[in-house]
Amino acid sequence: MFEKIKELSKDTLIYGVSNIVGRLLNFLFIPFFTNVFNPSEYGYVFLIYSYIAIFNIVYIYGLDSAFLKYAASRDLADDKDNFSTPYLSVLITSILISCLIIFFRNEISVLIKLPSNYSYLIIYASLILFFDSNANIPFLKLRLERKATLFSTLKMMNIFVNLISNFILIFYFKLGIESILISNLLAAFITIIFLFPTIIKNFRLNINFLLLKRLLKFGLPYLPAGLAVMFIQVIDVPILEKLTNVETVGIYKANYKLGIFMMLFVGMFQYAWQPFFLRNYKEQNIKEVFSKVLTYFCLVSSFLLIIISLFIENVIRISFWGYHLIGEKYWAGIPIVPIILLGYMFNGLYVVFSAGIYIEEKSIYAPVVTGFGAIINVAANFLLIPKLNIIGAALATLFSYIIMALGYYLVTQKYYKINYEYGRVIKIFIGILLSAVIYYSFLLDRHSVLIWKIIVLLSYIIFIYNFVLDKEEIKFIKSRIF
Repeated sequence: MFEKIKELSKDTLIYGVSNIVGRLLNFLFIPFFTNVFNPSEYGYVFLIYSYIAIFNIVYIYGLDSAFLKYAASRDLADDKDNFSTPYLSVLITSILISCLIIFFRNEISVLIKLPSNYSYLIIYASLILFFDSNANIPFLKLRLERKATLFSTLKMMNIFVNLISNFILIFYFKLGIESILISNLLAAFITIIFLFPTIIKNFRLNINFLLLKRLLKFGLPYLPAGLAVMFIQVIDVPILEKLTNVETVGIYKANYKLGIFMMLFVGMFQYAWQPFFLRNYKEQNIKEVFSKVLTYFCLVSSFLLIIISLFIENVIRISFWGYHLIGEKYWAGIPIVPIILLGYMFNGLYVVFSAGIYIEEKSIYAPVVTGFGAIINVAANFLLIPKLNIIGAALATLFSYIIMALGYYLVTQKYYKINYEYGRVIKIFIGILLSAVIYYSFLLDRHSVLIWKIIVLLSYIIFIYNFVLDKEEIKFIKSRIF
């Protein structure tokens, strides 16, 4: 048993490290692109990629989840049929969808308000979708075979190829924003080549229609849930472009990406949290531990929120050989960063509350909660953007994450009630609110005065020390520091 746990821990560590490093490498694109492209040019890239993200869900239509569910079972088919049936299904449908996108690219460019001189970018987008969707099942096969190192290596290779290609195409060949999509396409193509041995090994030119029916029955319900989650993440881009302009989109999304620091923390927490509660939920008094987890998550994420919100402007103004973390033309969007960070914090609460959903097997509520969050997101975008511009788009994202966290909380409390430390959690949020009031009331015109920001941070630390932490926790912290 302990060997199995050791194997699981090792795989989880590899996947977690590769995911975090991959996200950090992807983050390197932001200072690179924002110092090279104008907001209007970069805005078109975000517009295209928002639709790519949505169509990624359509291209795979839940067969990834279905494959994971049934691949280990040989009730209806052997290993090769279990792989080939979903792979061929995705291959055939991805060819059809990509051909349709290419054929109607001019009409699509008009529909999404992409200038006619950029309509050729839709061809690149359709090919990226094709290769990415056809890499999905082989990557899942590697995970099932516990080839975590190979899986992570190929993912990292994809990012490195993408990054290096962008540098070459932009600085050597002097190409424009098409460099971003060409580099992505090249990375996706090379990844498929390296996955080819896995495909050939498990491939059989046959579709088991009885198995396909079972796969579709299980997988298709994940399509609306997946689309709802993706809508929350990307639908603000086309709405913002429709209600403002593409330059505003570029400024908005460049600053949105600065939320990566909170996103990374939530991602690291999620990697540790899910196996933890699934492994320990039968232990005695485990709900008390789960209650503490919520408190400590709020505590750590609140410090990230306060620190990044206070000092992000000072950081991005630092010049590295004439370049900045994001280009000067994008600095107008800095005020959305605290809102995005708070949104990711509530996304973390959504992850915390997911424990009860998994333990009690109430996944039927997932599409309901995420769907409602998506509806709130769309409605809030249309209501707030005309009045508040990019601040409205950021608030719409925050509201949707709050709704999703609240939805999962209500479901969890109904089927797996946990007595959380409400008093301490509320005090943490009061501390955040007081810090925000002090900052935005008195320091808004003093961004360059670093000492005032340090005073706000120290005030928050003193508040937490006196009103949130207990004696044992203070003793523990002091022992670790000193």
